[in-house]
Amino acid sequence: MGVLENGVRTPAMMGTPQGAVISPLLANVYLHYVLDLWVQEWRTRHARGEVIVVRYADDTVMGFERRTEAVRFLPDLEKRMAEYALALHPDKTRLIEFGRFAAAKRKAHGLGKPETFDFLGFTHICGRTRTGRFQVRRRSRRDRMRAKLQAIKEELRRRMHAPVAEQGKWLASVVRGYFQYHGVPNNGAALAAFRHHVIDLWRGVLRRRSDKDQSTWDRINHLAAWWLPRTRICHPWPKQRFVVTHPRWEPYAGKPHVRLCAGGAQ
Repeated sequence: MGVLENGVRTPAMMGTPQGAVISPLLANVYLHYVLDLWVQEWRTRHARGEVIVVRYADDTVMGFERRTEAVRFLPDLEKRMAEYALALHPDKTRLIEFGRFAAAKRKAHGLGKPETFDFLGFTHICGRTRTGRFQVRRRSRRDRMRAKLQAIKEELRRRMHAPVAEQGKWLASVVRGYFQYHGVPNNGAALAAFRHHVIDLWRGVLRRRSDKDQSTWDRINHLAAWWLPRTRICHPWPKQRFVVTHPRWEPYAGKPHVRLCAGGAQ
């Protein structure tokens, strides 16, 4: 397919086309043999603690109960990838301490809060419930939200002179789709912020339609209440969703996250 950058197409004899439907399918087939089966074998041979593996296409998060095993695994993974003409992304692959005991251990060593990691559009954070129990908190990635809002802004400009009802219907579908994906527990603040920015963008477009337009906040809030869905959490807690609704057979599916090695192949 080649690579298209700044309007210039460069022929390519290797790799899969970025953004094409076939790319994630080929990644799943290839990495099933290159990564999944190999990780299972490595876990059986070398790991004494628990190991958790989550992979989506070429994005992977791996959790190790013991730090020594995570440290040993990373160079083995790099070597395995190199044998099949793959490489771990240098900016996305790192070893961090994450889990129930991460905050206490880092505090004991005079370090700051546990590091976070990004996966599938969310920033994962070591948090606590109101009762003090450990909880993985997920927040929509800020950079992804900004990119989404910029795309909405550009499309709204293109639809600037469309009827208000048509604009509202389109925005409703966009906001609803965003909530359907990002509407996870503890992410309500990010959803509310996204909806607020969408309303602000809509107000800006309506005011630019005419010099005489007087779109006040009262009017735009009325339009938003009529067209845009309200902020809501669409998904249940992971334990409820996976264990009850969709039972899983993995032996460590219900275990909490521990030390993580997060990365993606390229």
